[in-house]
Amino acid sequence: MQANAVPESVDARVRRRLRQLRVEQGLTLQQVSDRAHIDVSMLSRLESGKRRLALDHIAGLAAALGVSTDELLGGAPASDPRVRGEPVTRDGLTMWPMTNRASGGLRTFKIRISAKRRRPPPLASLRVHDGHDWMYVLDGRMRLLLGEQDLVIEPGEAVEFSNATPHWFGAIDGPVELIAVFGPHGERTHLHG
Repeated sequence: MQANAVPESVDARVRRRLRQLRVEQGLTLQQVSDRAHIDVSMLSRLESGKRRLALDHIAGLAAALGVSTDELLGGAPASDPRVRGEPVTRDGLTMWPMTNRASGGLRTFKIRISAKRRRPPPLASLRVHDGHDWMYVLDGRMRLLLGEQDLVIEPGEAVEFSNATPHWFGAIDGPVELIAVFGPHGERTHLHG
């Protein structure tokens, strides 16, 4: 659509789709009117825009044309549900997005912690930011420093904590794979530093 183009009204779009589907299927006005239980002259006026389409016409016309009401209404095609995002690697973490970016919402990532990420920074330099983190360890043993706590998180265990608590996570004896859910602040901190 051009920048200055007037968007097509629903009524105009349905009229256009009605005629397009009828012609594509090689149907006459009479055949569609018989199937939809609508007078042929009314159907002709609907297609030409001389009569406004009523909501109670839509289901019958869609059935007469063998399409769903969504197809007749000509709504936008369904978006591709696949999540497409390049992994980000930094500080011994590789993060693959598992959800599409939603403004202000939660995002889910699969994370691989390198076996080399074993030494935490000094306690005084542990990260703090707004929000919460939620993590579920799939494989490997994860070390989680959470304030004064030094925890070992095993496969099958989940943790949830406030990011107001200084924290760091790394590997113990090999690489770790986990699923993490971050809010906007956690995503920004872990992905972009």
